Amino acid sequence: MSRKRVVIMGAAGRDFHDFNMYFRDNGDYEVVAFTATQIPDIDNKTYPAALAGKLYPRGIPIKSESELVEIIKKEKVDEVIFSYSDVPHEYVMHKASTVLAAGASFRFLGPDLTMLKSSKPVVSVCAVRTGCGKSQTNRRITEILKSMGKRVVAIRHPMPYGDLVKQAVQRYSSIDDLKKHKCTVEEMEEYEPYIAQGSTIFAGVDYGAILKEAEKEADIIIWDGGNNDFPFIRSDLEIVVVDPLRPGHELKYHPGEVNLRRADVVVINKMESANYQDIVTVRSNVQNTNPNALIVEATSPLFVKDYEKIAGKRVLVIEDGPTLTHGEMKIGAGMVAAQKYGAKEIIDPRPYVKGRIAETFQKYPYIGTLLPAMGYGDEQIRDLEATVNSIDCDLVIIGTPIDLNRVINIKKPSLRVMYELQEFGTPTLETILKKKFV
Repeated sequence: MSRKRVVIMGAAGRDFHDFNMYFRDNGDYEVVAFTATQIPDIDNKTYPAALAGKLYPRGIPIKSESELVEIIKKEKVDEVIFSYSDVPHEYVMHKASTVLAAGASFRFLGPDLTMLKSSKPVVSVCAVRTGCGKSQTNRRITEILKSMGKRVVAIRHPMPYGDLVKQAVQRYSSIDDLKKHKCTVEEMEEYEPYIAQGSTIFAGVDYGAILKEAEKEADIIIWDGGNNDFPFIRSDLEIVVVDPLRPGHELKYHPGEVNLRRADVVVINKMESANYQDIVTVRSNVQNTNPNALIVEATSPLFVKDYEKIAGKRVLVIEDGPTLTHGEMKIGAGMVAAQKYGAKEIIDPRPYVKGRIAETFQKYPYIGTLLPAMGYGDEQIRDLEATVNSIDCDLVIIGTPIDLNRVINIKKPSLRVMYELQEFGTPTLETILKKKFV
């Protein structure tokens, strides 16, 4: 029998994991290409032979998703695997229709085919959308487990945007590790908070190898999910964060709805910022979709040193990039702080944007008067710095999970907005974790 010819549609994340778990040494299939989207500059590369296995001595080409139909027809593709996340259900079916019209089959690989099994207990933290508040939820869970005397190691959903062989297994426990692995701003935003807590986090490309390394150091592993994807590792407790600032999204995005339906615990975050009816809508959707899930109600209050300096100022607000772009959020911690502490005016960055930052606004026009902290490469970081320093403002408010002053030279006064998860009422994450792991 001839091998089925396959294309994997991805965004430098689940696509590589699906390949490694199901296709790498599978003689029934031949993966002729990956396609790439969402992230800048991740196409026109090769998934290297060193990671692709014995069936692919030349590696596998990574093409732009815009070439998908051409690839299907030229390579006589039998199946297309959809392997990326945080997209509306309607978007997925448009992609399916495109594939089917070109003559190929369209499918997903599910959890049972793609989840690794750990020898250690695993807590997964995922979400129904990018920007729901996984980061502060993970920090809270890490804090609780450490207080229980557990050695906690996190494994993060992949962000391998550079040399894939060098990024196969990455371990971060110090700021120097961020430099060693030449992290993008987006990677630093995810890894640095763990380092600040004195914790270790792993990421990379080959999650079988990553899991083996993490297990050597951990009593409990946290799966830190990204981009509303479902976990790569089978979890003993699946915690999913939902966002009442985007009511209804918990049922409209892939694979966020999968996470909601699988959840053991659902955290309704940002309740201090949402209106009552939106909270009711989200809670009702959770209860109707997954009636067995425990619901934890939580807020993410702000902490700003020298907050009084915001009052009466003309401010530039910088927010987490992915939250504003494919997360589609129109407000973040920086904007909430500007409004709460009495900023006189929010300066619109769009007349000032430079280079690759201008491209971001063209691709995501709904961002509005916020500046996304985009930094997927050196060029984009330089353009971000040039944009910030060209804007006429009194103060820069930084709402990103890291202090951008460490990454770019901001030649203006700036304040950083911090936020932490605080539960109220019962159950709490602490009571749930103690019941499960004590």
